[in-house]
Amino acid sequence: MAPSIRYWDSCCFLGWLAEEADKVDACKEVLDAAEAGRLTIVTSTLTLAEVVKLKGDHTPLPPESEERIDQFFKRDFIVLRQVDRRVGELARRLYWQRRIEPKDAIHVATALIHGVPDLDTTDRDLIKKSGVQIDDYGPLQIAWPKWGDIGPLFQGAIEPDG
Repeated sequence: MAPSIRYWDSCCFLGWLAEEADKVDACKEVLDAAEAGRLTIVTSTLTLAEVVKLKGDHTPLPPESEERIDQFFKRDFIVLRQVDRRVGELARRLYWQRRIEPKDAIHVATALIHGVPDLDTTDRDLIKKSGVQIDDYGPLQIAWPKWGDIGPLFQGAIEPDG
């Protein structure tokens, strides 16, 4: 059976990489499932730029973290999706029609366009948008990272952009 897929926004990656006390355990649970081959984590290439500082904090992660971050995103179970015109236009509509902040809208649009049914985040405002639908996309379930009884999942392989 192919692994399940979930989308992670930048908050999840930062929670793990910065070892944030209120997030690291939940993220570890999901990462353990991914490392065991039961899950593929999808994220936007925007995430690569966002994981330099914690949300609301003006102090960036130290530059010596770059190699660790770079290696982390090269894991086989992480699939990156490009921010292209289609993602950008859908993100803009998500902002105007659903009042989802622009960077969050990029993540939501990426998940919707690529058929990922569940988005993990630690952003409580974004979690309030769970069930979002727009155009012919969705609904997208948005929740705190969790592995186990997480509802219906799309079963299928997801190929890297090529």
